[in-house]
Amino acid sequence: MTQSVGVFVGSLRRGSYTRQVAHVLAELAPSSLSLEIIEIGQLPLYNPDLDGDDPPAAWTAFRSRVKALDALLFVTPEYNRSIPAPLKNALDVGSRPSKKSVWDGKPGAVVSVSPGAVGGFGAHHHLRQVLAHLNVSTLAQPEIYLGGVADLLDESGALVKDSTRAFLTKFLVTFAAWIERNPAPARS
Repeated sequence: MTQSVGVFVGSLRRGSYTRQVAHVLAELAPSSLSLEIIEIGQLPLYNPDLDGDDPPAAWTAFRSRVKALDALLFVTPEYNRSIPAPLKNALDVGSRPSKKSVWDGKPGAVVSVSPGAVGGFGAHHHLRQVLAHLNVSTLAQPEIYLGGVADLLDESGALVKDSTRAFLTKFLVTFAAWIERNPAPARS
């Protein structure tokens, strides 16, 4: 059975390294995984005052889409030693209203991306903290801190290093096994 994996890209820039890596991951995924980017840039900022009987349509559509997923993959850059605001907003929108979080119990994984050498370490760990609170069963190993990303991709966004391809492929195979061992709760 093919598992549906929502890919949440922390950078909104169309040509970002982060989005390019998300596309590479989708191409390298084993046949048991179907990776699809779930856009987050259209979500209005979370405001509890708007989350009554008639929440914004973008929130409702996003929550329904995430609820239907089997697993979650977060691919993020680091902004100011943390995750970008649009990604945090998406996490907040999906976690509300209280006790109706669409993230609850789903298996997930994190990939951080940076042109620098540290590979988005701060964002990676801040995101893991948020996911722990949201009860996302996050894959612990292998951890992916993809530093020096500008040297790993060509002008079209394709990987240029076989060692990186092998590393990401191993990660995805491990993630697929993680999803099998930690299935999302039954959808209602």
